[in-house]
Amino acid sequence: MQSIAVIGGGITGVTTAYALAKRGFSVTLFERHRYAAMETSFANGGQLSASNAEVWNHWSTVWKGMKWMLRGDAPLLVNPKPSWHKLSWFAEFVGNIGRYKQNTVETTRLAIAAREHLFAWAQAEGVDFDLKREGILHIYRDKAGFDHAAEVSKLLAQGGLERRAVTPDEMRAIEPTLAGRYYGGFYTESDSTGDIHKFTNGLAAAAQRLGVRILYGQDVERLASDGRQARVTVRAGHGGAQEHRFDGLVVCTGVASRDFAAQLGDRVNVYPVKGYSITVNLLDAASQAAAPTVSLLDDETKLVTSRLGTERFRVAGTAEFNGVNRDIRADRIRPLVDWVNECFPGVNTRQVVPWAGLRPMMPNLMPRVGAGRRANVFYNTGHGHLGWTLSAATAEMVAEQIRDASERAQPRFAGGGVAAASA
Repeated sequence: MQSIAVIGGGITGVTTAYALAKRGFSVTLFERHRYAAMETSFANGGQLSASNAEVWNHWSTVWKGMKWMLRGDAPLLVNPKPSWHKLSWFAEFVGNIGRYKQNTVETTRLAIAAREHLFAWAQAEGVDFDLKREGILHIYRDKAGFDHAAEVSKLLAQGGLERRAVTPDEMRAIEPTLAGRYYGGFYTESDSTGDIHKFTNGLAAAAQRLGVRILYGQDVERLASDGRQARVTVRAGHGGAQEHRFDGLVVCTGVASRDFAAQLGDRVNVYPVKGYSITVNLLDAASQAAAPTVSLLDDETKLVTSRLGTERFRVAGTAEFNGVNRDIRADRIRPLVDWVNECFPGVNTRQVVPWAGLRPMMPNLMPRVGAGRRANVFYNTGHGHLGWTLSAATAEMVAEQIRDASERAQPRFAGGGVAAASA
C-alpha cells in the first residue's frame, strides 16, 4: 500500500484524503490548526453553486476594479500598492480573458460532477451539514445585469446546467421574504447550500474511520521530493522539527500553495483574494420567519446567502486584492449588514458574527489539479470562489491521477511507509 501525504486540512485537503483512502492508499494529512477547516473553509457563503461557475476573466471585471479602486466599501477592491506577485497575477488574468467562455463551460461541468460525489459521500458517511436543496436565485435590479446573466446562462447550458429566467412576481413566489424592486432573476433549482465547516469536519471523521492519519497542530515548514520519495518537515508546538517520508504528496494548502510549490520546483501562481461573511444569529421567531430559506446571489453587490438550519443566516461575498491580509475591516462588513437590513428588514441584526477568509485564486480562475514536475508530487489547490462547489470533483480527479501514477510506477512507488526523524 502506497503512502501519501496530504498537506492542508481545509475542504480540498480533507476531500483529497478521503478520495485517496477510498482507493486504498495509506494517507497522512497534516494540518497546522487544532481542527479541520479553520481558515477559508470556516465560514464561506455556503453555496454549492454550479450556477456561479462564470469565471471572472472578463473586461467588465477589469473596468469595475479600476472604477472602485478608491472606494473602501466596493464589492471588488484592489489595493493599488504594487507587488511583483500581484502584477504577474493580473497580467495572466488579462491574458486569460480570451478563454472566458471555455473556462466557464468547463467549470460548470466540474461543479455538476462534484455535487454528485459530495452528496453520495455525505449520505454514505452520515455527515450532517445543514444541507438545503432549495435552489439558488440570482437577483438583478436592472436590464444590463439581467441581459449579461442571460448570456452566462447560455454558457452554463453548454456545461449541462439548467437555469431559468424568472419575473419579479416569480421571484417573490420563490422567496417571499425578499424585499425591494427587481428587474428579474434566474433560478437554478438543482443548486443547494450547507455549512462547509460542518461538512469538512464530518468528512474528516469519516476519513479517519477509513484509516487516514490526521496530524493536527503540525506547522509544515518545508516540502521536498526527489521524484521517488517525498519529505515533509513539520514543527509541532514548541518541539523541534521532524521530517516524515512518503511515497508521494499532494499540496492542498490554499494561499500557501505558491510558496510550497516553489520549494518543489513548480510554479503555482495562486493569489489570496479576501472575502468577508457575516453570520446573523436569528434570535427570535420573527427573525427566523423573515430570513430567506432559498439561497440568493446578488450580482450587483457580489453577495451570496445561505440559511444554515433554523437559527443562522449567512451572507458572504466581496473580493479584496490586498495580499495575505486576514484583517476584518469594519468598512467591509458594514455593507453586508446594510444589505440584510435592506433586503430582509424583518431580520434582527443585533447579533452578527463577522469573518474574513482568503480565497486561493489562479489567474484563469481554474483550480490547479494534477502532477508537478516531480513524479510523486501533485496539486489540488487554487479553487478561488468555488472551493466547496468543486472540491469533490477535483479530489476524485487527483486521486485517480495518483492511482494511475502508482500503477505505472510499480514497484518504484511501493513500500515507502511513513518514517519520522528529528531534524
